[in-house]
Amino acid sequence: MQVPTHEFEGFVHSVELLRDKEGWDANRYPFSLPLARGWDRLFFHPRVTFFVGENGSGKSTLIEALAVASGFNAEGGSRNFNFSTHASHSSLHEFCRIARSPRRRKDGYFLRAESYFNVASEIERLDEEPGGPKVIDSHGGRSLHEMSHGQSFMALLDSRFRGDGLYILDEPEAALSPNRQLGFLSRLHELVGQKSQFIIATHSPIILAYPDATIYELSSSGMLPTAYDDLEHVQVTRNFLNRTQMFLDTLLADDETDKR
Repeated sequence: MQVPTHEFEGFVHSVELLRDKEGWDANRYPFSLPLARGWDRLFFHPRVTFFVGENGSGKSTLIEALAVASGFNAEGGSRNFNFSTHASHSSLHEFCRIARSPRRRKDGYFLRAESYFNVASEIERLDEEPGGPKVIDSHGGRSLHEMSHGQSFMALLDSRFRGDGLYILDEPEAALSPNRQLGFLSRLHELVGQKSQFIIATHSPIILAYPDATIYELSSSGMLPTAYDDLEHVQVTRNFLNRTQMFLDTLLADDETDKR
């Protein structure tokens, strides 16, 4: 894949797949997933990089591998988090070589929808340790379990994400209504203005619309940089909203006509 033409300003520049490393087996998970096809070196946008694709394409597996290879806990949190409730992450991170910028980041966080509950529980546990840091204070000052998923996510985004950092997010839209996704875009833009870099796996056409970004679309044949308007997710959503009744008539048709 081609190197982006803009000047690099982020914290991670690229990732190389170490296909020659012992243990790589193209017929075995996770190396058999579409995410591993069609590229050897992947370049990140200095501000925002998106991964989008169908369920099973491997985008969450790739995001997880990038996070672990960048020093984050596999279940999420900052680099200071070191806990495991269920070691389910793949070995892909062992085959990822991250090229980093010499600029040191001041902040960072890995957030994944499926283990967010575990992260919230770990925050409470750390906060209750005698003499320990008041972690909740940096996460909005209130237990994340006492808020809705969307409220706690936005509290995390507003209070814990401080800027000048690397933020790796897996399906943030899982917690957010369409209105809150718009709020997410606004906050993301603020953090980008504070010299932050984001790597995000998402299905959301709203989030994918952020203009200063590179989008990689995963398909059964591999992964390619793709323009927003050419994304299948965007085209399907747009067509459905423009032709709702036609889609419903087709999708919800029963077999009564055939029985007559």
